[in-house]
Amino acid sequence: MRLIQNMGTISEYPQSGHATSGEGCGAGRPRLIKIAVVGASGVGKTALVVRFLTKRFIGDYERNAGNLYSRQIEIDGELFAIQVQDTPGVQIHGHNLECNEQLNRCIRWADAIVIVFSITDYKSYELLGHFHQHIRHLHPGNKVPVVVVANKADLLHIKQVEPQHGLQMASMLGCTFYEVSVSENYKEVFNAFHSLCKDVCKQQTISTPEKRRSSLIPRPKSPNMQDLKRRFKQALSAKVRTVTSV
Repeated sequence: MRLIQNMGTISEYPQSGHATSGEGCGAGRPRLIKIAVVGASGVGKTALVVRFLTKRFIGDYERNAGNLYSRQIEIDGELFAIQVQDTPGVQIHGHNLECNEQLNRCIRWADAIVIVFSITDYKSYELLGHFHQHIRHLHPGNKVPVVVVANKADLLHIKQVEPQHGLQMASMLGCTFYEVSVSENYKEVFNAFHSLCKDVCKQQTISTPEKRRSSLIPRPKSPNMQDLKRRFKQALSAKVRTVTSV
């Protein structure tokens, strides 16, 4: 699905022919980067996605149905097709996240993840570690880039999470951290996604040569190679002896 910009509301239409993730711009098509946005209910995930894609802030949304949107942006002179998967909010069940298979598929699908919490909701902050652990579980051995975004930075009068706590948690998890106000500041929202896209580009650049090398099938050694060498030496020696005797 591709998002049509410069409209008051988000409209979508089918788009085919995207380059697959990590591929070059074959036939003029931009490289694809897939991002999943996850977090607790009510932290502003949909508002964050819409703000990034349209530069607009809409304060009220219907229950998130897990929409997929896309946009083309330029990073270091190269054009990319950015797909952003909005996901429903989750809760803690016991000591684990209550994630359905749909959310798990979104996380597995993604090249990068944005974990969102609200500074006005301490429980959403407590989910950060659980989300990060779940992401690493679904991407075993793969260092998929993750950005932590603290939303609603403008609501200082009702904050429950100090900015340094979000920064410390993100640092402990090895993630980049951004504190944003989706309603007031588009620049920081854009910076968070832009930084994540650059991390994906770096990872794809590093991993592509390794994939190419691993895809090459080594030529098997012939079990008779040593025997052939021995026979060649014998034939060569016999020829030398014949020439010498003549």
